[in-house]
Amino acid sequence: MLQRPVESSQYTSAALAEVCRAHGTRRSMGRVGSSYGNALAESFFATSKRELLHGSRRVTRLQARMAVFAWMAWYNLERRHSALGYRSPVDHERQHAGSIDNLDLVA
Repeated sequence: MLQRPVESSQYTSAALAEVCRAHGTRRSMGRVGSSYGNALAESFFATSKRELLHGSRRVTRLQARMAVFAWMAWYNLERRHSALGYRSPVDHERQHAGSIDNLDLVA
């Protein structure tokens, strides 16, 4: 029998809700059995595989890690997303949150 690495009750706990509230984080949870709950993560990983991994060959684990790190920095800082009005995720956050200076992002 396969088990989830983290029980789903932890995601809905009052303690987690309080921690998220204290840090200004909005939780995202779908209904049980809904395919939309994980759609954003699935889309991200499909894009990373298509744009970064397919057709490339890494010799060492370190080379692969560095390539993923560089791609994620580019993805967040520069890549334009149609769902965000053809802005990068950082530009979108700046527009909607006012300022992200307090986040640990490289701009």
